[in-house]
Amino acid sequence: MKRWIQINNLPIRYKLISHFLLISIIPIICLGLLINWSIERVLEDQANENTLQLISKVNKTFEFYINNMQSITYFIGFNENVQHFFDPGAEQAASTEYDIQEFLRNFTMLSPEVAGILVVNNKGNYISNEFYSPPSQDLTKEAWYKKAVENEGIFTIIGQPEGRSLSSVVNYKNDEVVTVVRALLNPKTQKVNGVILIDLKLRVIEETLDNVKLEKTGYLMVVDDQGHNIYQPSDPLIEKVPIEWLEGKKSGTFSKEYNSQKLQFIFQKSPFANWTTIGVFPAAETVFEMREIQFYLVIFAFIIMFFGIGVSYFLAKSISTPITQLMMFMRKAEGGDLGVRYKEKRDDEIGMLGRSFNKMLTQMNQLLRLTKRQEREKREAEFRSLQANINPHFLYNTLDTIQWMARKQKATDVAELVESLATLFRIGLSKGQDMIPLNREIEHVESYLKIQYSRYREKLNYHFHLDEEVCHLYVLKFILQPIIENAIYHGIKERRGPGLIDVTAQEKEGKLSILIQDDGAGMSEKQLSEMRQALSEAVERTDNKRETRNKKGYGMLNVQARIKLAFGEGYGIYVDSKEKVGTKVEILLPLQEGYGMVKGEGSNG
Repeated sequence: MKRWIQINNLPIRYKLISHFLLISIIPIICLGLLINWSIERVLEDQANENTLQLISKVNKTFEFYINNMQSITYFIGFNENVQHFFDPGAEQAASTEYDIQEFLRNFTMLSPEVAGILVVNNKGNYISNEFYSPPSQDLTKEAWYKKAVENEGIFTIIGQPEGRSLSSVVNYKNDEVVTVVRALLNPKTQKVNGVILIDLKLRVIEETLDNVKLEKTGYLMVVDDQGHNIYQPSDPLIEKVPIEWLEGKKSGTFSKEYNSQKLQFIFQKSPFANWTTIGVFPAAETVFEMREIQFYLVIFAFIIMFFGIGVSYFLAKSISTPITQLMMFMRKAEGGDLGVRYKEKRDDEIGMLGRSFNKMLTQMNQLLRLTKRQEREKREAEFRSLQANINPHFLYNTLDTIQWMARKQKATDVAELVESLATLFRIGLSKGQDMIPLNREIEHVESYLKIQYSRYREKLNYHFHLDEEVCHLYVLKFILQPIIENAIYHGIKERRGPGLIDVTAQEKEGKLSILIQDDGAGMSEKQLSEMRQALSEAVERTDNKRETRNKKGYGMLNVQARIKLAFGEGYGIYVDSKEKVGTKVEILLPLQEGYGMVKGEGSNG
């Protein structure tokens, strides 16, 4: 909180500069971060998409070669000599073996990717253009033969050869070829007549993958469904990708920590070859392009900030300088020099403020002159009032003398009337006070009623019901007499026979309630509506004294206006009346223990 107060105490120029810098720098930073994040996501998605496209093309190349191997097995199986070789009851001629070798050699010549072809019948006899086996070895016991038999004529990829008793004329190593097999079935008995084995050179896969580069040091590798490497370049980033990392999915991306380096993997499985091609590259290389973009973003942000500082300083100065000048003029005016004026011509808010300042000083000079004249007139009025105060004292003394003489002459009724009149004047003046205790206001009204009673006698009766708890509360003076007067002249006087005025004062819902009831002539619905409308507009109507002073009910409107102006809404006069029944007038006032002190408030003195 203290730091915030210190910030508020800074000059407006520094606040404006800070504000302009904030509204320019923060959006730039946010925009830069958003652009950086968006481009990073776009580049990453684009890199992944490009890598998947490359992998898809590689897989299609694999499928082409594998499809070619499968087609070769069909061509070999449909050859008459091969079928004759597979027939267990046929006698094998020497020329048949030679023809089959020549037939197989044609495939090797037409398809450079083929390393060698071998056909084996169910007796273990074989014919090949490239392979040979020890005479004592039964090839039907080999694992690749059993695998082909198990798949019952379905083309099967065995993978890189391991532990077989076949040798190649070219002497290919096991990691240089991939073996595929297919069993040939007797169409009538569905028994295996033999198996065709083909070795595919991995060189064609290497040629496909060697030219593919991911980022700077990334590469593609191929693994089979068991996780064994079909192809991997020299000096790989990781020796083997565990099959568990692929989670059995056909394609996807993931990253792993390996040898203190975070590697990114993108893979896709070939549905035909059942191989998975995996792209491997360091994750740090994916953001290489981002560094250049980030560099330009930072340069752009610094340029904008540098430009923003100059613009912010210029704008802050253009705003703060006239404000500072206006503040200096205000300090001079505060020191008593009311002749200063703001002279700069501007049409903005500061110019309007300067013109208002000049107008204020002009009005202050006029008010000072008016105040001096009023002070002079006030002193003259006080002098006249001092002379006029002799008259009330003289009136009190005269009335007391008349009362004493009346009692001496035993004219009791005259003495009481004079006493009531004296009390009426004395409470009415109240030493110039506007607020008097409720019991004094009641005493004033009672004096007024005694005077009226001397006129109307048996026709006028009145009663007072006052709670002792409210008698000491302060009320505005002269609020009951106008209402009592209306009750007499417009209610009691207009009815036949004696009438009654009942005055009740009590506390009601946290307010002082004074209820004046009479059983006079009452008011019609139209008169009551007009009276209520007049009371709701009492303040406005009493301002125009020439229009309302001589109208009926002016005294009540005056009381309503005084209450509204003194205490606000929620207080005032409320009227209810029925024709030939009577009228009820309720006055609601705050509970005031003294001047401005509402009942229940504590005193600090």
